[in-house]
Amino acid sequence: MPKWIEGTVVAQQAWTEWLFSLRVDCDLGSFEAGQFAKLALPVAGELVSRPYSFVNAPREKPYEFCYNLIAEGPLSPRLARLEPMDVVFFAPGASGNFVLGEIPDADHLWLIATGTGIGPYLSMLRTEAPWKRFRKVILVHAVGHATELIYRDTIEGVRAAHKDGFRTVSLVSRERHAGALSGRIPEAIASEGLERAAGVELSARSSQVMLCGNPDMVSDVVDVLKARGMKRHRRREPGHISVEPYW
Repeated sequence: MPKWIEGTVVAQQAWTEWLFSLRVDCDLGSFEAGQFAKLALPVAGELVSRPYSFVNAPREKPYEFCYNLIAEGPLSPRLARLEPMDVVFFAPGASGNFVLGEIPDADHLWLIATGTGIGPYLSMLRTEAPWKRFRKVILVHAVGHATELIYRDTIEGVRAAHKDGFRTVSLVSRERHAGALSGRIPEAIASEGLERAAGVELSARSSQVMLCGNPDMVSDVVDVLKARGMKRHRRREPGHISVEPYW
């Protein structure tokens, strides 16, 4: 098996000055929605890689990845300069266990993200799995500024396809934005404002929760949910909360 596989850039989208999506033509074989690939570019004569979750569904191509530009980072500034027909490298295959196949059954599936953590959920939502297994799916996306509420057309397409089985809640923490809650996810859960906005119960009795994004958010939400009698899910000890810290 080759150590690196070449891919070709198809398109680059700048959502904001610091937030991008990259689409790449490549063949890494099959993957499960929620998994990630390792992307790499040459830096000072060596390939530097970082993991990025697939945004596209497993049946879709080209591959799509959402990422933040970290000005002092070794890789993301180079990713942001890529143009169509440029080459990017991949480690063979996909990795990760943040997938629906690892999640126990429940009435409600809460997909809670900050920033680019929404990426793996968009892949999941474009498969049949969540709609077959859960009565309601709630996508929660928290950002600092409203311009970071990305992939709105994709989300509206999911809503149109699944009607009342799909709910969305947006949170914007650094400005007021019509149609979005203000503040952070942990406080919205503690105050029950998140449930009111979604119109869906969030409890150990009814819910599975997936958390993806800022590690502080993940940690704080786990604490809030534990106060409701929910616990981390593990294969050997089933629970209600599955996490993927993700920048």
